[in-house]
Amino acid sequence: MKKRTLYGTLALCGLVLTGCYGGEDKADDSTATSGSASGDAAQVFNLVVPQEMPSADLSVATDTISFTALNNIYEGLYRLDENSKPQPAGAAEMAEVSEDGLTYKIKLREDAKWSNGDPVTAADYVFAWQRTVKPETASEYAYLYEPIKNAAEITAGDKDPSELGIKANGDYELEITLTKATPYFDFLLAFPSFFPQNQKVVEEYGDKYASNSDSAVYNGPFTLAEFDGPGTDTEWEYEKNPEYWDADTVKLDEIKVSVVKESSTSLNLFKDGQADDVILSGELAQQNANDEAYQSMSEARTSYLEFNQREKDSPFNNVNLRKAISYAIDRDALVNNVLGDGSVASTGIIPADMASNPDTNEDFAKEAGAQVSYDEAKAKEYWEKAKSELGIDKLEFELMASDDDSTKKVIEYIQNVVQETLDGVKVTPTPVPFSVRLDRSSSGDFDVVLGGWGADYSDPSSFTDLFVTGNSYNRGGWSNEAYDKAVKASSTTNAADPAARWQDMLEASQILADDMGVVPVYQRAEGHLINPSVKGIVHHAAGASWDYKWTYVEE
Repeated sequence: MKKRTLYGTLALCGLVLTGCYGGEDKADDSTATSGSASGDAAQVFNLVVPQEMPSADLSVATDTISFTALNNIYEGLYRLDENSKPQPAGAAEMAEVSEDGLTYKIKLREDAKWSNGDPVTAADYVFAWQRTVKPETASEYAYLYEPIKNAAEITAGDKDPSELGIKANGDYELEITLTKATPYFDFLLAFPSFFPQNQKVVEEYGDKYASNSDSAVYNGPFTLAEFDGPGTDTEWEYEKNPEYWDADTVKLDEIKVSVVKESSTSLNLFKDGQADDVILSGELAQQNANDEAYQSMSEARTSYLEFNQREKDSPFNNVNLRKAISYAIDRDALVNNVLGDGSVASTGIIPADMASNPDTNEDFAKEAGAQVSYDEAKAKEYWEKAKSELGIDKLEFELMASDDDSTKKVIEYIQNVVQETLDGVKVTPTPVPFSVRLDRSSSGDFDVVLGGWGADYSDPSSFTDLFVTGNSYNRGGWSNEAYDKAVKASSTTNAADPAARWQDMLEASQILADDMGVVPVYQRAEGHLINPSVKGIVHHAAGASWDYKWTYVEE
């Protein structure tokens, strides 16, 4: 079907990048919305990513690479703008919400079409949502639907998908019924797991649906092209969608995506003009930090160690062992000396600058305080306790992670500090392709895994929900009754009481830290070199990370 070689389309110039980025690098409103390309510059953007795309199926995708793709080739009721606020997209206007917050009535725009020319109708949303929550789909993101009437019961197999709290009132109006008021529901409506799907096309392709770029249709600014299959393909493209309702705003004709796992290779491609956006880490990030093209993108994402506690005889059921490993990690040294890309040491599972106290506006991470830290003496003390309780003198385990350059360096660092600090412990780093890491994590085929989570919406529940007993993203099988109780209260009893709900989530995060259910390591940032001629890239710290609808190339 292909292959191609990366080639340059843009000449580098000495201008400061003014695209729309999160945090301090966010530009003014006009940059993201004007979309005006100047001169005759070719509207082609060469993008390098560090991993293959595990899934192109809206109901099945779970990861950053996939969600970025889906966010650009599809569109939901809302789209996050350059300030990461939900705005009408597939919807003609913001929803009409009942006084109790349980009923949403949404009018759809009537000019939205699929890439095959079919109109996008309310039935496409009803079908997509029902497909995602039904047990046969086995969507790991079905839990996000739990605020919607009957969603949890449908996923459990106790009710029919037709009973989900969404219905079409004609072709262009939706009515959504919730079981509880959900403060972040607008953000869910801008998230790929809630986008529409064309029933005719899904049923036509059956098991082959979204298995390549030709076995789906798209309703976003771009269409997927040259994609040969999830988890293996290393090159694909996004092409401008002429059927998109707002096609006049879209200036890029093509985005060429290539998977490159080594930072040194990415850097060479950038310097040779063969790539316009690459990720750097470690020494290369530090060496290029003063380059005008360098940008550090903060993310609402925590990378953490997860222990396999699924079996009763697993040594990782021992809390003192988990604490020993956590205290052995010098997070500041890791982010400063190994990563060097703007990532910061985690103080807990909730990233900094993601959510604020509804009464005091205090940042959650700051209010929660330092829940993890480095302490060599404590690490040794807890290891001695663990050995005594487990009846062992030594321990060997594999530390699995993705095989990109940056992550491999992280697990090698963790290997060294754990082995140096905990006498008798041997750690074997096991880097594997991204899709393999996801599959093995889901199936429980690991000892310890370095994974991570990026917030799907700007609320602590995007993290606290993960580790309740039985959640599909609770890969290690950690279980704590008090934790479950606090998380449940935040979404039921106190759902409509912002202050009480906030305290529930603070309590949950502290329980997780006290029991070291997972070990937060660092809050991720990405160091990028981006061609200064490329404007209007929108980055979201939470949700689907990248939006290229407003991106253009300036001569």
